[in-house]
Amino acid sequence: VQLVESGGGLVQAGDSLRLSCAASGRAFSSYAMGWFRQSPGKEREFVAAISRTSGTTNYADDVKGRFTISRNNSKNMGYLQMNSLKPEDTAVYYCATAPVQRAPVDIIMYDDWGQGTQVTVSP
Repeated sequence: VQLVESGGGLVQAGDSLRLSCAASGRAFSSYAMGWFRQSPGKEREFVAAISRTSGTTNYADDVKGRFTISRNNSKNMGYLQMNSLKPEDTAVYYCATAPVQRAPVDIIMYDDWGQGTQVTVSP
């Protein structure tokens, strides 16, 4: 699956952003999807995941209640709605797919990745 993220940008603390992930190639609906992020000097970390049919979602503790992951299989699109953004959310955000039904939190389950989109949150 080829993945292209968009929607990143520079915002102020408390603002919202919606990231999009456009999928092409193999059937997007056959894969679980996740969002990860990476800050300079840090390892890539799990943010959110959604199962093939959107029945299951998982979130990292520090984004629960602020971020919402969703997908539209008919459009081959995935989304990450980010509200109440904080400076510590600043990172490059990546979408990825995993050839499983559920919504895995483990990065090793994901085998296709986008190029990333930068999100910067100023204080």
